[in-house]
Amino acid sequence: MDVEVRWFGQTCFRLNSRHSISVVADPYSPEVGLRLPDLQADIVTVSHQGSCDYLAGVHGPFRVLVGPGEYEIKGVFITGITTFADNQGGRVRGLNTVFTFDFGGTTICHLGRLGHVPTPSQVKNLGSVDVLLVPVGGAGSLTSTQASEVIGLLEPGTIVPMRYRIPGVLEDLEDVDHFLREMAMEGIGSQETLTVSPAGASEATDIVVLEPSV
Repeated sequence: MDVEVRWFGQTCFRLNSRHSISVVADPYSPEVGLRLPDLQADIVTVSHQGSCDYLAGVHGPFRVLVGPGEYEIKGVFITGITTFADNQGGRVRGLNTVFTFDFGGTTICHLGRLGHVPTPSQVKNLGSVDVLLVPVGGAGSLTSTQASEVIGLLEPGTIVPMRYRIPGVLEDLEDVDHFLREMAMEGIGSQETLTVSPAGASEATDIVVLEPSV
């Protein structure tokens, strides 16, 4: 089924299947320097508690998924696996949950606040990924160099960078150009949304830079 992907800055996305369900990942509070628009969701996923769990910013009723597990909700299969929000085994920023969403043949992986290169077993658990939502701006999460390594391990069809410097964000993040240079893909234009469909997969890897909807 077709899935519309829209980015709201930081690690917050809405994954909207026009025929079944709407997922909001990682809603943030105004303390980050941005303000979420009005969002409606059936499911809210939280990768990192304390920074990605501003549930008051989302209208429901919705189900909240926090931590590892396997779920089937309205025909969407969701898997969460435990990782760390830093590269020191979670001693600095604690745990992070990576969520994968299988929308009837279209698999989207949201890395959340991942701060390290996944282990081989974690990569195996993630399985095949069509679209990878990957942090690239550092400041505890993946740097552009680490993001490039993770992409090489997961081999997604489409890459969407997130959590990098945009106007208003108070954290000291790198801008997306650092990541594009790392991937030798400079000069890519941005777009408002990404629509993913099972038939849209290709052997080549694409990078899609989304404009933040804030």
